[in-house]
Amino acid sequence: MKLSLKEINADNWEKCIALSVSDHQKGFVADNAYSLLQSQFLEEQYPLAIYHGEDMVGFIMYGIDPETSRMEMCRLMIDQKYQGRGFGKKATQLLLEQLTHSYGNIELFTSAEPENGSAIGLYERLGFEKTGEVMWGEVVLKKEL
Repeated sequence: MKLSLKEINADNWEKCIALSVSDHQKGFVADNAYSLLQSQFLEEQYPLAIYHGEDMVGFIMYGIDPETSRMEMCRLMIDQKYQGRGFGKKATQLLLEQLTHSYGNIELFTSAEPENGSAIGLYERLGFEKTGEVMWGEVVLKKEL
């Protein structure tokens, strides 16, 4: 699987905001346009496009949470046309490798809506563990890198 993470820039931002999840998933993840705006107005937020070859298939964002000062993966979405192919898992693994290379051994946090069993299951299969916290109405998970 040829998957890569690339910077969102003037050449690809429109493709990024055109990506979407299915209707029943829309309550689980913020719209990509909102996430890109958030990355422009909050410090230390890093949005990345997920590419399969030349095709943008999803979006991932990480950064320092302004409320908790913790490193977090705050967004992960795979376009509805590309779901079910392992892209979310592989993209998260790529991000984990990138963060380990850049920051060394750190704690990485993420969260998911309690009803989003698919995301929680994915994170747990990748070694994230539930912390017992609920923030923003979401289950918080943590992984030691």
